[in-house]
Amino acid sequence: MNNYQIITDATCDMNQEILDQKDILVMPMEIVMDDGQIFQHYPDFRNFSADDFYEELKKGNLAHTSQITPAQYLSFFTSILEEGKDILYVCFSSGMSNMAANAKNAAAELEERYPGRNVIAVDSLGACGGEGVLAVRAAENRENGMSIQENAEWLENNKLNLAHYFSVDDLMYLHKGGRVSAATAIVGSALDVKPMMYVDDEGKLLVNSTVRGRKASLKKLIAFTQKSIIDSENQILYISGAECREDAEWLRKKVLEKIPCKDVIITTVGPVIGTHTGPSLICLFSFGTGRKPVSDIAGVIRRLQ
Repeated sequence: MNNYQIITDATCDMNQEILDQKDILVMPMEIVMDDGQIFQHYPDFRNFSADDFYEELKKGNLAHTSQITPAQYLSFFTSILEEGKDILYVCFSSGMSNMAANAKNAAAELEERYPGRNVIAVDSLGACGGEGVLAVRAAENRENGMSIQENAEWLENNKLNLAHYFSVDDLMYLHKGGRVSAATAIVGSALDVKPMMYVDDEGKLLVNSTVRGRKASLKKLIAFTQKSIIDSENQILYISGAECREDAEWLRKKVLEKIPCKDVIITTVGPVIGTHTGPSLICLFSFGTGRKPVSDIAGVIRRLQ
């Protein structure tokens, strides 16, 4: 009943040791640098270390990402089916990419080729460590005896309760990725404005509010979480950070002080997400009452746009 493989993709930003422990496979994704370098990103950073990648971004050597194609899904999934395992795939948000549609099309084709087998693609409507958290929970559900159909249903029923709260220290990368206007990036940077962002129920990254200063933005991540989290004592919370380990460690310490929980784990934001957000991205993930954060801060960014 539980002979199925859980798969996610390289946008999951989950530590390799956790993926190994939970028996989760990750589909790599291609990164193309402006200087012509092309590499496949894996969670163990075998082809390009996180430090080296973010150093290249800071030098102005920008990167571009490629989504996983239907043909790539067919090839990867077929290899798992040939091993005798069914597939539960936790995919990057359809609100930010066509990958979920590509995966679902490949799944439908393979179920026709392999009658009686299950190939289920779940649109996480999430990104970064949030997608990774869902994959980890799916693995834990499998360990607890859930069938593949029960597990897929659990993911569908609970994914919108996984809050994704984000902030960055540098607005220029969000501008380059089309998330904010040039005027917003320039004026916001001059005023030391930090956007507080979240992933909404459609899987899209939105600006909720802003604060002044990096430390204030980290404190606001905690405040958002305090307002939404439920059953915190039974949760492991996750922080995903790009090239900002010191900030991630500070945030972890404060979360443990403010929110009773089992643990807080820090993961590294890889180049697929980091390409679009820059080295300063930091995120906090937890299960709660919903995704949209409650904020009493004026929408400075919205006024600037």
